[in-house]
Amino acid sequence: MPRLQDFYRSEVVPKLKEKFRYGNDMRVPRLSKVIINMGLGEAIENIKILDSAIEEIGIITGQKPVITKSRKSISNFKLREGVPIGVMVTLRRANMFYFLDKLMGIALPRVRDFRGVSAKGFDGRGNYTLGIKEQIIFSEINYDKIDKIKGMNITIVTTARTDEEGMELLRLLGMPFRA
Repeated sequence: MPRLQDFYRSEVVPKLKEKFRYGNDMRVPRLSKVIINMGLGEAIENIKILDSAIEEIGIITGQKPVITKSRKSISNFKLREGVPIGVMVTLRRANMFYFLDKLMGIALPRVRDFRGVSAKGFDGRGNYTLGIKEQIIFSEINYDKIDKIKGMNITIVTTARTDEEGMELLRLLGMPFRA
């Protein structure tokens, strides 16, 4: 069992139960999945960027990413329907907990001038989205093999009904929110 999952069961569930006065353990919010998305608009001209993005996300998550394709054509961006423009991975269960533990404990503190993540990334239903500007904050990425700095979006999907419940869940798990 991942360390973060064990911590969730032993420490976080009782605190959430006490704070929000849940009747049983099944009402307590939990993590459903983590989605890592890397949108690559430059892939229209240079398809090789997708190959490096697939390799990097695969190394970071330990899972093979899926190539995302455009849904409709946009002439201003020279984009046609069905053209590959990004990669994404959905993590669940143990992989999700391992990734979040690595993100909160190792990767985010490596961001330059890091003061915490914004609390404004909630969607109204307890899910949190975080944008990262550089993939090199992850220690698995070899800095010498990087051809271009790429950002990514990380969405943490929870079963929380409100932003307050979702924020408290992530805060207790160790997400470093700004004061």
